[in-house]
Amino acid sequence: MKVTEVIPYVIKIRTNARGGVYWFLVKVVTDNNSVGWGEIYWNSYNPELYQKMVSAVAEEFLIGQSPFDIEKFFLRVFTKQGHSHADLALMGIVSGLEIACWDIIGKEVNRPVYELLGGMVNEKIRTYTYLTEKNDAIWCEDFWQMEDALVQRAEECIAMGFTAIKLDPFSPYVRNLTAGQPPLEMMSRAKRIISHLRDICGDVCDIIIGTHGQFTSSGAIRAAKMLEPYDPLWFEEPTPPENFTALAKVSKATSIPIATGERLATKWEFMPLIESKCVDIIQLDLSGMGGLLEAKKIAAIADAAHMQFTPHFWAGPVNFAAQIQLDTCCANFLIQESIEKMDSHGLDLLLDEPFNWQDGYIIPSSKPGIGISINEAAIEKYSVNNFDESNILL
Repeated sequence: MKVTEVIPYVIKIRTNARGGVYWFLVKVVTDNNSVGWGEIYWNSYNPELYQKMVSAVAEEFLIGQSPFDIEKFFLRVFTKQGHSHADLALMGIVSGLEIACWDIIGKEVNRPVYELLGGMVNEKIRTYTYLTEKNDAIWCEDFWQMEDALVQRAEECIAMGFTAIKLDPFSPYVRNLTAGQPPLEMMSRAKRIISHLRDICGDVCDIIIGTHGQFTSSGAIRAAKMLEPYDPLWFEEPTPPENFTALAKVSKATSIPIATGERLATKWEFMPLIESKCVDIIQLDLSGMGGLLEAKKIAAIADAAHMQFTPHFWAGPVNFAAQIQLDTCCANFLIQESIEKMDSHGLDLLLDEPFNWQDGYIIPSSKPGIGISINEAAIEKYSVNNFDESNILL
């Protein structure tokens, strides 16, 4: 069996939609008409250039090759095209193509991918959701400053069945890292919000603090000390993830678990992070860091260091489906980020069947491959190639 065709698709969603402006999908076809789907993350290029980049990588490294040769494909691209460097844009393309190959492999042997990566460990996948305004009319940074609205939204999410929620109470973001100290007004507001949320959540729902690397280490420590009485599940990216020294200062100064890693790629970038002992929970984005096999290796390295992992998710349904495959077969999986119940905001429009979300958990599909069936008519309808205002996804 050989790969004969790779077709990149860019799905247009509205500017402030959850998941971003575009979803970058890729379809891989073999000479026996087997089809696999993947998704690419961390693409900062326009749709036309993205499509050319995917086609160029596929033409040189995948077309004419067996989709079963996962390790060979990854190494050829990483060493030759990437010069053994974990470039995020390139690793995103590798991830999408690699996921699509796994989708083909699972379909060919009539097994879900998690059975090929070690088998089912977790029969259901715990999920959490960001607190965001219902119809997304308000951008997150504004909404996270609205105390009453946040409390109401938290109550609604708990009523849905969620056992964990996330927000960034320190907004608007401090963009200049030389001035990354949270102002007192921001600290006071964050404290009021988190205190009220803890009263509502009690011991049935975890609170996750989802900052975005906006603090200096001293600013993050001040924020962490204020948060400690409310026992967050983790403090996410308090400082930029590539600065292990700054991150270590924060980790040593607080009892709150530190999570980071969504902006890193490949085991070669995650290994020093794990060895530094400056983090407690590893975050990885499957569609941006090298694919399923690379993610499985990183999860194993973290497991050996007695660390858990939690996948970062803020993209489309193919990315999410692949992450569920990883979550299902890893013993050190903690919790999966989701966008509410994964049945709205366009996430269900590209699938023939929605994800099976029950009382805060995703039930892994037993279908072969990554467990979803793509509605190709919807893909064509919402593709930027056919885009007009009447066809906007959200």
